[in-house]
Amino acid sequence: MASDNFVDYVKINCASGNGGGGSTHFRREKYIPKGGPDGGDGGRGGHIIVRGNIQLWTLLHLKYKKHIKAGHGTHGSGNLKTGGQGQDEYIEVPLGTVARDEETGEVMFEITKDGEEIIIQPGGRGGLGNTHFKSPTNQTPHYAQPGESGLVGWKILELKVLADVGLVGFPNAGKSTLLSVLSSAKPEIGNYPFTTLRPNLGIVKYRDYRSFIMADIPGIIEGAHQGKGLGLRFLRHIERNSLLLFMIPADSEDIKKEYKVLLNELKLYNPELLHKERILAITKSDMLDDVMIGQMKKALPKIPCLFISSLAQMGLVELKDLIWERLNHD
Repeated sequence: MASDNFVDYVKINCASGNGGGGSTHFRREKYIPKGGPDGGDGGRGGHIIVRGNIQLWTLLHLKYKKHIKAGHGTHGSGNLKTGGQGQDEYIEVPLGTVARDEETGEVMFEITKDGEEIIIQPGGRGGLGNTHFKSPTNQTPHYAQPGESGLVGWKILELKVLADVGLVGFPNAGKSTLLSVLSSAKPEIGNYPFTTLRPNLGIVKYRDYRSFIMADIPGIIEGAHQGKGLGLRFLRHIERNSLLLFMIPADSEDIKKEYKVLLNELKLYNPELLHKERILAITKSDMLDDVMIGQMKKALPKIPCLFISSLAQMGLVELKDLIWERLNHD
């Protein structure tokens, strides 16, 4: 997926429809000149509804659609006729889209299923006709209820990438290079921090025509949970990955310390991320000999670890085997 076409954050103005007013009407027929009230209710205003679409992978189609407006309900009429309901407006989104209120920052809901529909901005209720207000002491009410006004407000839609494997590491850890070697994805690769500004997805082919999805996500830095660097934009994408592949270069000054910093950022952002499967890959390991690898193994974290090199094609088959095993074990 081209990074220029990947949009994972949009802010849209949602205006739901006004409800129609109730009718003040009395039954009038040839032989019933003074019938009772028969004013119908007004129709409700149109909702703004978010709907999950499994065919979508990005919010790109909403990037330039800043204002979404639903239709207004129509007024009730005589003979207890209810007014027409306002036209609902649907916002199609990829699975994993989170809706927030722009003013409060509160999470409203998350779309996780294809075809799932949730109202993000409800339409105004239709007003009650005068028939609802008759009583023994007031048999001819000359009033009805007006319709409720619709709601207007800014909403934020954020996408959490759905992938089997999420690549976790500091900038320049070799994540984009690994994705480009293991899949047909073509992420931008460069020897400077934050080459990857948006997530890249790649389908990694495995044995017997099987495959899994890998996500190269912008690099983490210390303080990312507070929004530093690409912080929160990066961390939310990890929430929907089944397995986290930590990547630390072989020339790192302290691999164990780097791993702890990465793990701590995940913990501070969302402690539940620590329950996900984890693998550690020591990248750029073609610069190491067997003796150095043996010495380094003694100081590595107590999780499954592999020494790999994307450029030298070192350890990549073993890495795919381990990933597949961890994704499919009971």
